[in-house]
Amino acid sequence: MMLAENLDVAAKQIRLYTLKELRALGFGHFGGSLSIVEALAVIYGKHLAVDPLKPEDANRDYFVLSKGHGGPALYATLFLKGFFAEEELYTLNQNGTRLPSHPDRNLTPGVEMTTGSLGQGISVAGGIAFGNMLAGRENYTYAIVGDGELNEGQCWEAFQFIGHHRLDRMIVLIDDNKKQLDGLTVDIIDPLDLEAKMAAFGFRTVTVDGASTQAIDEAIQMAKRSSGKPYAIVLDTVKGQGVTHIEEKADNHHLRPDDTDKQAIEDAIFALENDLEGVVQ
Repeated sequence: MMLAENLDVAAKQIRLYTLKELRALGFGHFGGSLSIVEALAVIYGKHLAVDPLKPEDANRDYFVLSKGHGGPALYATLFLKGFFAEEELYTLNQNGTRLPSHPDRNLTPGVEMTTGSLGQGISVAGGIAFGNMLAGRENYTYAIVGDGELNEGQCWEAFQFIGHHRLDRMIVLIDDNKKQLDGLTVDIIDPLDLEAKMAAFGFRTVTVDGASTQAIDEAIQMAKRSSGKPYAIVLDTVKGQGVTHIEEKADNHHLRPDDTDKQAIEDAIFALENDLEGVVQ
């Protein structure tokens, strides 16, 4: 199976294989993986210029998953883009795997940056965009950061650098899913107005429905028409997005599913497989 051209179908594919690989492992980062599915579908399904047969092409676009705990969704996407076989998905986080819990550029085909220590990914993504600008390349750098990740001061140092250098081929997507490991972001450190904050750091900024592939696509298209400033897209998402049972769980950052959870995951997989039957090969 390859990633579908239809972005809504692509999102269903990514969600399906994210659930299947986490089911195989038996536990993991369900919430923050599911909330970035639509963003990954749009980036990899339409906008990211990357070829698994030429992964080191100097003119490729770059993608950095700064919120590294979303790795399972990225791995599902990379499989669907042809970077490795489906069987490898089911080795997630096991001994000898090339798919560790958080992405590792030295292990996983298609991964540009090792992430997991929050805040570091966006810093390196900014460096990638700056290096490409100095080299006169016209490729884009995309990065997804988490709303909880923005508690890290390093993120704001990176944004200041990106804004100062007017890296207008840098597109930052913020997964505003309202939760982090220990609870609601508003209770732990209130993020305040993310759109206004990013604008203050020199970004053109828009907030969109993070469950709408159309809205995300339109925002990225707008970013590509923009020049002179980097672009930030705040994704209004739900942790566990697309699986109602997981969305409604209070503690859904990292799940060790009980029997009720397991049944809900099986039901979601069954429904997605039915939706995709006959639509894609």
